[in-house]
Amino acid sequence: MSALTGLIIAAHGRHYLADADGAKLQCVTRGKKTNVAVGDRVKLTLTSPDQAVIDGIDERQTLLYRSDQYKSKLLAANLSQLFIVVATEPGFADDLVSRSLVAAEAAGITARLILNKTDVTASLGKTRERLAPYAALGYPVHEVSAKGDPAHAVATLAPLLAGQSSILIGQSGMGKSSLINLLVPDADIAVREISAALDTGKHTTTFTRLYQLPELGAGSSIIDSPGFQEFGLYHLSEGMLERAFVDFAPYLGQCKFYNCRHLIEPQCAVLSAVAEGKITRMRHTLYGQLLHESAQTLY
Repeated sequence: MSALTGLIIAAHGRHYLADADGAKLQCVTRGKKTNVAVGDRVKLTLTSPDQAVIDGIDERQTLLYRSDQYKSKLLAANLSQLFIVVATEPGFADDLVSRSLVAAEAAGITARLILNKTDVTASLGKTRERLAPYAALGYPVHEVSAKGDPAHAVATLAPLLAGQSSILIGQSGMGKSSLINLLVPDADIAVREISAALDTGKHTTTFTRLYQLPELGAGSSIIDSPGFQEFGLYHLSEGMLERAFVDFAPYLGQCKFYNCRHLIEPQCAVLSAVAEGKITRMRHTLYGQLLHESAQTLY
């Protein structure tokens, strides 16, 4: 049996697909452990020409995951960048955008927003207004129209992807697939191949997959994740949460009490900043909600 190293390029349930020097291998883990994520570099033992067992996971630079009260769901490993895709229509959920930004900060991943469907001019002004608070926090908003002006979309996004390991996340209907198809011309073929290898049948959109972008330089890749409506962050502790809100940073350590939770405490620098409009109420409300969730964890 030969030992190899590979890159996990797709995951569906307990089935994984690894790229080992260009060879695509169907992989399973030993035992019931399923703590493997797309983007992981793994040690493999070949069991047949196209199958292998995952023996170990190399140390991760970053790990992005969601969690609810009972379990966590790994999204991707070794990311350097996260793009949140929103659109002029259908409307997007601020809660999901805000939670994605907090998750990125907590994981040490650069976050950006993509506003797609800018050709829908009737909703453009209102959507820009909704995105202004995120831009004010320092998160860049890149405007594109995947269908209306594909060449501009590629010209805008390709330089941002160069040399980065990126993930696209967002709700269904935001045009994520259109963007992937622009950036990865053979994406449809790759999806069919991966679907066949993982035996997922028709459920081609329910797995996370990684596309390598060698034309943009070494180490360039983009991960497409299934659209989801919720982003639970039950795994973040109080300390992690307050540091994941970039707008809280100037005020941390200035509260009267060293263990201030920034909820109802007297002489809290964060609450003062909210009262003065330096931190938006929407962000502070989300912080309180996430703090409450982190106290509910059962695992």
